[in-house]
Amino acid sequence: MQEPLGLLVAAIADSLGIADVSLKLLICALGAAALGIGFHLRNRWYAPYSSALGWVSIGLFLYLQSAHYVEISDPVLVLMTASALPVGIALGIWEVQNWDDVPEALVWFRGCVVWAVIPYYIVYSIPWFNMAVVHATAWNTEFMLEFTGLGSYQMAPMMVDLLEGGEIPVSEWEGNRWIMAEPLGENGFFVPLEHSDGTVVSVSFILACSGLQSMIVFVGAIVALGSVEWSRRIRALFIAIPTIHVLNVFRNAGIVWLTDNYTEWKFMGIGMFEFAHSYAAKFGSLFAMFLMALALFDLLPELHANIMRILRPVVKALGIRTAEPGST
Repeated sequence: MQEPLGLLVAAIADSLGIADVSLKLLICALGAAALGIGFHLRNRWYAPYSSALGWVSIGLFLYLQSAHYVEISDPVLVLMTASALPVGIALGIWEVQNWDDVPEALVWFRGCVVWAVIPYYIVYSIPWFNMAVVHATAWNTEFMLEFTGLGSYQMAPMMVDLLEGGEIPVSEWEGNRWIMAEPLGENGFFVPLEHSDGTVVSVSFILACSGLQSMIVFVGAIVALGSVEWSRRIRALFIAIPTIHVLNVFRNAGIVWLTDNYTEWKFMGIGMFEFAHSYAAKFGSLFAMFLMALALFDLLPELHANIMRILRPVVKALGIRTAEPGST
């Protein structure tokens, strides 16, 4: 049974004659544009109100993804996406309440989200870019598996998951390659993996396997530090992006190897792929991102200060006492 907001969005999309996936993307685009106005035109009187609209829209977009993560039993992303809407509403209220004296950390957070959404939106919306990232993800994982001697694999031809159901090779897809003019199924473009003898491995690579989401979190957080000189921001990007990419390749290779070699393994009804992908790898990824953030705080103390100021209301509500940023 679908939750009420999902049903409402689906009904509105149907009345407009478009797919609900397209309407969700429009909600995301509206949120990014509104936050972009709030960030780049921060001194205008309407910036906080535009930002409030942006927070609610982005929160709603993320919240609407939670149904998919419930279906694939990913508890971490269910929690993160389901909490996005109340967090977005809270940030919108914070914006309006502080419209005449907006905290610098809140302005940074606007830019952080804007410059995280834009790269992903571009990659997703331009099929050539989308397919290139998916192909590179599959190739890097195959290379790592071969290099480490974990098996002999090969990539099958790239496929397209159609919205109305069914999968066809990209070579037979008649859609526009420069702009996503039609919505696709939930897997979008994907590359199945095979053993070298042609037998199918029960793992395929989609855009979400690329680690792009993790990368853009750091891209947005670093690029939005307007008070920091570009030389330090570029150094931080050179540290974060390659490191995340390498860790993600190891993650993908580990999921493939475990899933392929422990096909019968189960724990409390959870199969190996679900355990490795939704639990072990997710925990490892979050822990790695935490360590990455700690490493970047030394290079960019401004980043740490902004994060602590954004978290201050939560910390205060929990009754935790912390030192002010910059104090000892």
